[in-house]
Amino acid sequence: MLTKKQLLDIEKLQKECENHDHIQLKLNWEMLRNRTSKELDFLLYENEELIAFLALYPFGSTVEVCGMVKPSERRKNYFTLLFKQGMEVVKEKSFRRVLLNAPASSIEAKAFLTKQGAIYSFSEHQMTWEEKVLETVDGFSLRHANDNDLDMRIRLSVEAFGLPALDAEEMEVRITQDKDSDMLMIDVENETVGKIRIRREDGEAWIYGFSILPTHQGKGIGRKVLQQVVLEQSNSGQSVHLEVETKNAHALKLYESIGFKVVHAQDYYDYQ
Repeated sequence: MLTKKQLLDIEKLQKECENHDHIQLKLNWEMLRNRTSKELDFLLYENEELIAFLALYPFGSTVEVCGMVKPSERRKNYFTLLFKQGMEVVKEKSFRRVLLNAPASSIEAKAFLTKQGAIYSFSEHQMTWEEKVLETVDGFSLRHANDNDLDMRIRLSVEAFGLPALDAEEMEVRITQDKDSDMLMIDVENETVGKIRIRREDGEAWIYGFSILPTHQGKGIGRKVLQQVVLEQSNSGQSVHLEVETKNAHALKLYESIGFKVVHAQDYYDYQ
């Protein structure tokens, strides 16, 4: 696991890179703070200062990769060194898919990814809710998930997001262990039809894994649930955020109609 000093060093380097490049890095802090081993993180220090960092984020058979280098220490092959180390671990663990993540506006990141032969796969929007009048709604209920909901959560991830069953199970089990998240199940007429996860930290509420069974989509359930969740989190003093793939036009249109605005974008590349 990462030490408290290492976490502080990573956070400091992230802020420096983001301020210098006017970008937002996706470092999956939820996973970094809950590491159970040291083999997924690669840190390069010089004179006791962290100058380069790379992390692997497993999601079942897929692993996402993200990293950064101190602006004044770039073009010295530091990141290439860490990348090679990371890919050795990827081979050892036999991940079936490798996704390299980079801010959409980062020219340097795109140049590195192109050099590695990575192929663009998709983009993801990070959205923030801008205050808007939303009506109160009914016709559904939200409740905290319990142990008996695990199979339905897995089913939702498979049917709504197209995840392989084993990947969905691993992801849902990991989420259950996150004490900072609320996993809520969506019930309509005593039948569970969806789920939505809310993670709160530093005055921000992030919405993840929002999904409705395909057989119940198109009935306005998703819009109602989202409106209620946004209102509750906003009224409690939280700013509200979420992420959505740009190719998911239906979800993007729904979020925009409720008041969400795109603030950042992340690009994902497949790496063989």
